[in-house]
Amino acid sequence: MAHSAFTQPFEKLPDTLPVFPLPGAILMPGNELPLNVFEPRYLNMVNDALGSHRLIGMIQPGPDTVDDEALCLTGCAGRIVQFRETSDGRVEMVLDGVCRFDVRETLPTTRGYRMIVPDWSRFQSDYDKHDDELPGEHDRLVSTVKLYAESKGMSADWEALERLSTVRLMNSLSMALPLSVEDKQVLLEALDSRDRLNALIGMLGSATEPTVSIVKH
Repeated sequence: MAHSAFTQPFEKLPDTLPVFPLPGAILMPGNELPLNVFEPRYLNMVNDALGSHRLIGMIQPGPDTVDDEALCLTGCAGRIVQFRETSDGRVEMVLDGVCRFDVRETLPTTRGYRMIVPDWSRFQSDYDKHDDELPGEHDRLVSTVKLYAESKGMSADWEALERLSTVRLMNSLSMALPLSVEDKQVLLEALDSRDRLNALIGMLGSATEPTVSIVKH
C-alpha cells in the first residue's frame, strides 16, 4: 500500500511496540482507523507513542478470553496521523495502517498498557502497492456486499464504495463489517489479496444464506 513520506521505511520499523487489544477491531495497511481513547493506561500509550515512533499495534484479544490477557498472534501497526485532546480527558485519534506483525514475545511494562516484540518479516509486502490487484473482481465484490447489506438491513453510500479500488474496498469492508473475531483474524492474516477476497466473499455469502430448519416427526 502507498505510505506517506512520514512513514518509517520497513527496515526502520521498531523492535518493540505498544499494542491496543480490541475485539472486532482490525487495521489493514493503507487504511485508516479512528479511535476514541479514554482509559488512563491507553492515554499513557498514546502519549508515549507520540514521543517516539508514533506507532501503535492494533490486535484482537484471543477469541476465547474474557479480557485482553490472551492476544491473537497477528496484528497491524498503525501510525498516529491525527489526534485531538478533548475537554473531558479523552484523545480522539486516527491510525493509518503501516504493516502487519506477528507477536514474537510479550514484555512487562510499567505504564499499564501492553508491549510486545513484533516480528515484521512475513509482511514486508505490506509496503508494496496493491491497489491495482484483483482485476475484474470489483463487480463480484460489490454485488456480494449489496446482498449482504440487504439481508442485514444495512445502508451504505454505494457510489462512494464503488469508486474505491477492489483491494481498498475489500480491506475497508474487512475492517468495518460486523464479523466475528475469528473471521476478522482470517482476513487480517491472509497474505494474498485474492485469498482475502475469496474468504470475505465466502463469509458474506454464508451470512446471506437462509437458515433451514429440519423438523423430525
